Amino acid sequence: MKKILITGGNGYIGSHTIIELFRNTDFEAISIDNYSRSHKNTLDRIKKITNRNVKNYPIDLRNYKNVETVFIENPDIVGVIHFAAFKSVPESVANPILYYDNNINSLLNILKCCDKYNVGNFIFSSSCSIYGNVNKLPVTETTPIGIPESPYGHTKIIGEDIIRNFVKTSKIKAMPLRYFNPVGADNTGLNGENSIDKPNNLVPIITQTAAGIIPKLTVFGNDFNTRDGSCIRDYVHVSDIANAHVLALNYLLNNKKTSNFEILNLGTGTGVTVLEAIQSFEKVSGIKLNYAIGSKREGDVAAIFSDSSKAKQILGWECNYNIDDMMKSAWKWQQQLINEKHI
Repeated sequence: MKKILITGGNGYIGSHTIIELFRNTDFEAISIDNYSRSHKNTLDRIKKITNRNVKNYPIDLRNYKNVETVFIENPDIVGVIHFAAFKSVPESVANPILYYDNNINSLLNILKCCDKYNVGNFIFSSSCSIYGNVNKLPVTETTPIGIPESPYGHTKIIGEDIIRNFVKTSKIKAMPLRYFNPVGADNTGLNGENSIDKPNNLVPIITQTAAGIIPKLTVFGNDFNTRDGSCIRDYVHVSDIANAHVLALNYLLNNKKTSNFEILNLGTGTGVTVLEAIQSFEKVSGIKLNYAIGSKREGDVAAIFSDSSKAKQILGWECNYNIDDMMKSAWKWQQQLINEKHI
């Protein structure tokens, strides 16, 4: 059975991608995740949902010899999906060297091993954060790269550049996928976002506010030039994001004439305001959220959303879930976490 190596397989998007891989292919999945930003029980969640096991190597990707051991022990790896990276924007601002060291050196070691052991298909977890402040919407793959707002965003720009130059002298085909705002959870409610970092994203803050973990949600600004004054973002269900990785993997494996470097945006193509997201949650949960309007945050742009027509054209990818689905699944997951703590 052919194997797919998922780095960061215990993380939010990595674990959902393994679930989608098991649901839609007969590939075996192996993971590299040292649990520095994830939970060990995530693989148990995957097993409960899919009834399939994932072997995980709890190693630091910055250690080349340990990474090479994974490739030596698994000569049947045919593709790599590289998620593993630190991703907290505030932490990256406070400790930039940590982020450059971890995110860049991990990528370099994986690419070295792919080249040495002839693993010819590589998918890179990139981000819409590389666009920075944009002048024209929607954002396409040809939108100019902006000045990154954080060292985290800068590591994604550097990562794409490394891969772009690397494939020029390698037989590897690579596909960086630029996500917009992944949210939600698996529809079973058994797996979702469970970062050890303090939540900085809207949806986990919404669900934790509803659960009483966070006392009050702050809406940062209501005087942006948008339809209700709050920021617009492109929220996309994590299972749709995961499905795009499975489609991208099959595309690279099955299309011999494909370009060896193709970048794709992954978003719904429609923006949702912060207040609309709150209203959606209140509708599907029946809970009135405790929130207040605060002042704008420095660096927040009024609106950003994706043109994902290229992903549809190349991969046949479309989003299956809307904002209500995202909120419903996220709340189901939050309730699962609450129940587990009381068992």
